[in-house]
Amino acid sequence: MGTGEQDISVLEDRIAYTFADKELLQRSLTHPSFKTPKGKCPHNQRLEFLGDAVLGMVLAEALFNDLPDEREGVLTRYRSMLAKGQQLHTLAQELELGKFLHLGEAEAAQGGRERASILEDALEALIGAIYLDGGLDAARESVRHLYGSLSSRVQSQLGLHNPKGKLQELYQPTLGNDSIEYRLIESTGPDHLKEFTVEVWIDGTCRGRGTGNSKKNAEEEAARAALDDHDVS
Repeated sequence: MGTGEQDISVLEDRIAYTFADKELLQRSLTHPSFKTPKGKCPHNQRLEFLGDAVLGMVLAEALFNDLPDEREGVLTRYRSMLAKGQQLHTLAQELELGKFLHLGEAEAAQGGRERASILEDALEALIGAIYLDGGLDAARESVRHLYGSLSSRVQSQLGLHNPKGKLQELYQPTLGNDSIEYRLIESTGPDHLKEFTVEVWIDGTCRGRGTGNSKKNAEEEAARAALDDHDVS
């Protein structure tokens, strides 16, 4: 049925929160592609909307308290980095969130449990569900638990924040300004749930591939993959 086999209590341990309303938790983990024998069931898109707002507020408060000497512009930049796709994808992977998702059979067969956009949306939905179930204090405590040291997360994200720029710094001085090319390989899904796949080619060789819910995000993921490949080689 496209449902993860993991015991849901394992996830509750990892997020440091136990739900009173288990149906709310299950809804946060349900992708729009999932169907029961009776048809479609409530999915997580509305919870995603709520969770995005809750996460932004909690992170803003945490950064305000943890970094008392930083200016508004810096705090805004840090919040953006911590609440954006790459960081959410990382957190979802740390939780192994894909194992708990309810996906349609086709979506699961096509690698949906590892797809960045699905994992990011599900994590936001999960935070929204925590807020509805336990209130702001519960959401705050769970988010702080998930992120751990915000300063460490920020430093990690600073290294990933502009992967396309870092790739240019790495290769263009020796290979020239036209040595890096981003190629759109495919775009799938309906207009409101588009998934883009992009390859980055460097000096005629494919060095990375990325996916995202926009061409820009897919290009950034491809650049990160190329940077990882460079570090390994």
